[in-house]
Parts: sequence; C-alpha cells; structure tokens
Amino acid sequence: MTLVDSHCHLDDRQFDADRDEVIARALANGVECMLAIGSGDGPPDLEAAIRLAERYPAIWATVGVHPHDARKADEQTWARMRELLRHPRVLAVGEIGLDYHYNFSAPHIQREVFERQLELAREARKPVVIHTREAWDDTLAILRRNWPASDLPCVMHCFSGGPEEARQCLDMGFHLSFAGVVTYPKAVRVQEAARLTPRDRLLLETDSPYLAPVPHRGRRNEPAYLVHTVVRLAELRGESPAELVGAASANFRRIFQPAT
Repeated sequence: MTLVDSHCHLDDRQFDADRDEVIARALANGVECMLAIGSGDGPPDLEAAIRLAERYPAIWATVGVHPHDARKADEQTWARMRELLRHPRVLAVGEIGLDYHYNFSAPHIQREVFERQLELAREARKPVVIHTREAWDDTLAILRRNWPASDLPCVMHCFSGGPEEARQCLDMGFHLSFAGVVTYPKAVRVQEAARLTPRDRLLLETDSPYLAPVPHRGRRNEPAYLVHTVVRLAELRGESPAELVGAASANFRRIFQPAT
C-alpha cells in the first residue's frame, strides 16, 4: 500500500532527536507523502513546515495560525502569510479554526483570526485544514458563511465529531480526515462518522506526535503508524485496506494538488 499522511507535526520538538529516522521509517512503511502542518509555535515564525518541505522531497507544507496562537497574530502575520502562500511547497492554509477547550487565546480573537485566514485562503485559492475542539457550532457557522461559495476544498482534520457533525460538514462539500482516534474502543461516535463518510470525501492522517493508534496508544505517534489506522478504518467500513488507501490517496492529490 502507498500511504499519504495528510496531517503531521514533524517540526515538533519530540522529533528533534531522531527526525531523520522517523521520516525514513515512514517511507519504509509505505508512507510516500506527508503534509507537514505549519503552525509551529505560532507567529512570528510561520515557516516551520516549509523548512521541512524544502529539506525532504516526501514532505509538503501548510501555513497557518493555530487557534491557540491567535493572540499572537498581527498585520505583519497576514502580510507574511500572503507571501508564503506563494511558496511552491505550500499546499494549504492550516491548521486553523477554533479551540474552546483551553482558550489559550480569547474566543473572540480566535474567531477574528479564523475568518481572516479564510479570507487569505480564498485570495490565494488554497484549501483549508480545520481544527475544532468544543467549538462545533461556531466553527460550522463561520465556515457556512465563508467557505462553500469559495468552491475550494475544506478538510476537517482529525475528525472528532459524530454522525450529525459529519453530515453537516459533508452537506457543505467538506472532507473528513480520520486519525488514530478511530482505533480507540470508546470512540463510538467518531467510528459512526467514519462509516458514513463517502469514499471520495475521506482522508487519512496521524496528527503525529499526538493520538497514536492502538497498539501504540500512549506513546509518541509518527507517520509510520498510519497503517494501524488504515486497518481499523477499513474494518469499520467493510472495505479492504487497499481500497481505502487508494481512495484516500487519490482524494489527497485532488484536494491539495502536490506537483508530483
């Protein structure tokens, strides 16, 4: 199987000691392409993923301000993001959205920064990668106002909702990306959402170093572990792993259009 990890944080400090080995293991386990998420530590540095994408041919990048870091954004952030969205290795704006669990940035600031980045993505004609935690109503309301008319792809990263949230996203034409959470026995609602997602709307990711799938749960996650999510997701959907991987990889290329 030829896998694509559509969302990983390979710039994370947890990989500082063995990043080359982590990437080599991914390639050895059939992960031919990885989308590195460019949130990093937040502004003013927006290039965490680009630095990796320039070094490793199998890695592509996004640029974005995570909701945790929304308070750090200013007009210089938007000017720099506009420049970086022209970089040949940058495929999308992300991850962006709302996170009301920690509220590291005030909710009203998160919403302003989220909408500003949707505006920049529309301007650059780039897809968006969305993070939402304990903020489904506001996230979907903002997307409903700002995104379907753009005619650009939207990926709900590490989908954590249930069937109702999945249907709302699918009705707006969005794609759902599933991570190791689908392997967790108690993640019943996420598993239900995974079952109902059409094959042409589904992506695979690790969100590494977070959310390692069973049997690695509780340890550092990495792209090589994507195969465990594939096996469980295929089982849930009544598909073969090869069918699932083929569809998800084709979806990735259609959405993000890497120049390969």
